Amino acid sequence: MSKEIELNLSQLANGAIQQKLDGELEKIFENIHDPNTKSKDKRAITIKLEFSPDENRQVINLNSSFSTKLAPVRDFDTTILSAKNLEDGSVAARELKSTAPGQTYIDPTDGQPKTDVGTPIDVIEKEEAAQKEQANQIINLQQKRG
Repeated sequence: MSKEIELNLSQLANGAIQQKLDGELEKIFENIHDPNTKSKDKRAITIKLEFSPDENRQVINLNSSFSTKLAPVRDFDTTILSAKNLEDGSVAARELKSTAPGQTYIDPTDGQPKTDVGTPIDVIEKEEAAQKEQANQIINLQQKRG
């Protein structure tokens, strides 16, 4: 009786087992390169091969299953500012971008000064200037309107 076993994992089930392994490897490497996971966490693929022989022990069914363990996504904290308008009951909420409510900061992405919730200061200054200009307009009450 020959003890030669010619089973190549990449060729079993017409290559389906290898194809599944390739897909799981892709998940592993995507997870490794995900900046939201810890780089040092271990990842794993477990391949389970189950052999079920028939009564005569000549025909054997091979079942393969895979389990993949990925690194979990890290937790992130942020601070939200929220207020309720006492006049109309509306609620507003925005993420606090600076380190304290009311404090301006320099946005590291574009180098521009911004309010505590990320609104550019120059936008607010333009709005305030437009409101001032509108408030300072002289209305000629003697002029007839058409």
